Amino acid sequence: MTKIVNHWIGGKTVEGASGTYGPVTDPATGAVTTKVAFASVEEVDAAVAAAKDAFASWGQSSLAQRTTILFRFRALLDAHRDEIAELITAEHGKVHSDALGEVARGLEIVDLACGINVQLKGELSTQVASRVDVASIRQPLGVVAGITPFNFPAMVPMWMFPIAIATGNTFVLKPSEKDPSASLRIAELLAEAGLPDGVFNVVQGDKVAVDRLLEHPDVKAVSFVGSTPIARYIHTTASANGKRVQALGGAKNHMLVLPDADLDAAADAAVSAAYGSAGERCMAISAVVAVGAIGDELVAKIRERAEKIKIGPGNDPTSEMGPLITAAHRDKVASYVTGAAAEGAEVVLDGTGHTVEGYEDGHWIGISLLDKVPTTAKAYQDEIFGPVLCVLRVDTYDEGVALMNASPFGNGTAIFTRDGGAARRFQMEIEAGMVGVNVPIPVPVGYHSFGGWKDSLFGDHHIYGNDGTHFYTRGKVVTTRWPDPADAPTGVDLGFPRNH
Repeated sequence: MTKIVNHWIGGKTVEGASGTYGPVTDPATGAVTTKVAFASVEEVDAAVAAAKDAFASWGQSSLAQRTTILFRFRALLDAHRDEIAELITAEHGKVHSDALGEVARGLEIVDLACGINVQLKGELSTQVASRVDVASIRQPLGVVAGITPFNFPAMVPMWMFPIAIATGNTFVLKPSEKDPSASLRIAELLAEAGLPDGVFNVVQGDKVAVDRLLEHPDVKAVSFVGSTPIARYIHTTASANGKRVQALGGAKNHMLVLPDADLDAAADAAVSAAYGSAGERCMAISAVVAVGAIGDELVAKIRERAEKIKIGPGNDPTSEMGPLITAAHRDKVASYVTGAAAEGAEVVLDGTGHTVEGYEDGHWIGISLLDKVPTTAKAYQDEIFGPVLCVLRVDTYDEGVALMNASPFGNGTAIFTRDGGAARRFQMEIEAGMVGVNVPIPVPVGYHSFGGWKDSLFGDHHIYGNDGTHFYTRGKVVTTRWPDPADAPTGVDLGFPRNH
């Protein structure tokens, strides 16, 4: 019997009523293992209504109550991390160790939410005028929504909802329909931790559900992570409906390798950052920019390491890289490699014909490495979101930075060098939101915010960290004057308020 993934509304599982379902496949076998219910407009409305009802009390709850529940949730999440990782592997395909890493990074944001008290401290200025004090406070927005991608079905939602509910909001999650099971298990753990009904809700679905969240008058803010075209659509549509929006888009992350770099360390980093999670992450390094005469040696070192990567099912402990999420995505990724030579690139490794014995129907693709890629090639211009690494050659540091800054994306970037002055100059000159110095994937820790520049971010706020707290709250300034009991009433004064 095929498993069915339904919605979570008002603290319980709610069976889909629309009659529309989507398939969920095991990427290692290609078999459909699960059906996911697609929400109708009415089902989205029910989830938002449950969240709105819950906000009436949750928004007024104490910080102690909220953080106590989050501490319990953190303990449950830690205890069930293997189980959640197994759900991720079964539907996404990534290897178990990578899935565990995803849960660990999500836990980091739960940790931050458990200590949200510090971020929510207001400010107070006393005696700004005679017996006048001014205080700044932050208050929750109400019902907020998260729309999350397939590549991190546990981590990305946890970039959003822990901070949202810690700051007093209620949350409606619309996870990817490609790997929806982790979201429901998280909802069950939140309920077990004592989260009141309706504070966290999950609606499965497709564009129908997304569009209803973007237009619903009771949804005050929308968080999104995904591709740039969809991020732009989310931002435009939700903003037009008066909502606060943070929409994180796609990337084409570059790694600049200077002639003085440790080439072994740079090659290790390039392979890890390009091919980890089969390249299906917005912080993957997909373009290495080699400066000067080091290009041949660097490419040889990358090839030597890449050829040793073991590709297989995510539940096989010996596998280092799993399949891609769908057959259609696999075919799209492969098209960039098969067309690369005609666009002027040198195909060093072609992984498009890779299969795994016993799993021939899985969504497999091998490692691909393209050298001397021109900036006009589609393999360079597009976000491929697969295990394809492009190497570009430049003569100087300045030429490399100019090439990188010409990209429309500005998510993450890295430089590999032994020269502190060059690294410092790079971090000031490069146009990207996250910079690594001898660190290939500069994803910030939970108390610093994650987000890019240019076409990698739409909206004013990055995600989690201090930006997350500010996004899910709004400021209020309170000016107070209490008369001294010894003073007699002064009567009415229609003049401009006096501060001195």
